[in-house]
Amino acid sequence: MASGPAIRFYQVGSHAAGNRLLDAGLSSVQADPNRSNSLTKGHRACQGCGEALGARYALDAAMRATGGQLIAANATGCLEVFSTPYPESSWQMPWLHSLFANAPSVASGIAAALRVKGRSEVRVIGQGGDGGTVDIGLACLSGMFERNDDVLFICYDNEAYMNTGVQRSGATPPGARTMTTQALGPQPGNAFGQGKNMPLIAMAHEIPYVATATVAEPRDIEAKVERAMSLRGARYLHILVTCPLGWSCAAADSIRVARLAKETGLFPVFEAEHGEVSAVAKIRRPRGVEEYLELQGRYAHLFKPTRREDVIARIQAIADRNIARYGLT
Repeated sequence: MASGPAIRFYQVGSHAAGNRLLDAGLSSVQADPNRSNSLTKGHRACQGCGEALGARYALDAAMRATGGQLIAANATGCLEVFSTPYPESSWQMPWLHSLFANAPSVASGIAAALRVKGRSEVRVIGQGGDGGTVDIGLACLSGMFERNDDVLFICYDNEAYMNTGVQRSGATPPGARTMTTQALGPQPGNAFGQGKNMPLIAMAHEIPYVATATVAEPRDIEAKVERAMSLRGARYLHILVTCPLGWSCAAADSIRVARLAKETGLFPVFEAEHGEVSAVAKIRRPRGVEEYLELQGRYAHLFKPTRREDVIARIQAIADRNIARYGLT
C-alpha cells in the first residue's frame, strides 16, 4: 500500500507503539494540533456522516503535503450542501463550488490557469460524491484523465444520491434498497449486473495513480493522498464513506460498517499506477458478507420476512471474486 510509517500498536485505542509513546513525527495528520482543519466545525452533516470524515482526512492530508498551497473544486452534492449553507461556510481553504457535472473540468481549468501563471507550487483537487463522479460527471472526469491534467480527483462514495433523497446511482451495490430500487419483486433492491466500477474505469485510462480507501482507515487515506500529491498528472482516489441515513445503519456503527466493507472483500482496497495494480491491502480477518449486510437497513429485506439465501449468496460471490481478483487474502 501507500508508503507510510511502519507502526505496530500494542494497545488498541492508544498512542502506545512498541510500548513507547509514538514519536510526534510519525503521528497522523488528524493527531497534529496544528492541522489545517480544512473542513472545520459548523457544518450540517448528519451524525456519523462518513463523507464529512473522509473529506476532512483527505483535505487536511493534502494541505500538509502541499504546505497549504491547495485549491479545491467541489461538485454539487451532500458535501457541498452541508458545508456551505448560504451565507456560511465550513471551509478554511480556497474552495469553489461547481455544478453537479463539471467539477473535473473546473479543476482542470484551475490547473491550466496556474500553469500559465507559473504557479507550479499550487496544487488542485477536484471532489464530489458518487453521483457527481460515477454518473453525471463521468464525461468530464474521463476527459480530465485523457488529457492527464494535473489534478487529484477524489470521489466520496456513499453509494447513492443521498442529498436528493437516497436515489440509486451507478455506484449503488446489488440488492441495496433505495427510493428508486425498492425491496420488491423476485430480485428485490438494486438489480445485479448494473452500475460502474469507477476505480477500474480510471485505471483503464492508464493515468499515473489510482487508489481506493475507506473512511475506517484515516492513516491509509493520508498516505495515499501524500503519494498522490507527490506525483504530477491525473490522479484518482475513491473513498468509501458510510451514510447512516441512506444505509439505515446506526451512526455509532459508521466506521464499523466501512471496515466490514473491506474485510468482507466487497470493497477492495488497492493502489494502481499507469493501469496496473501495484499494491493491495490484505484482509486481516475475513468476514462473510452477512455480517456486513445485517448492520444496514437497506438490506433488511434480505433477512425478513423471508430470508433470501439466493441474493445473499450472489453478494457473497461478488466478494469472493474481488478477493481472488486482487489477491486480498
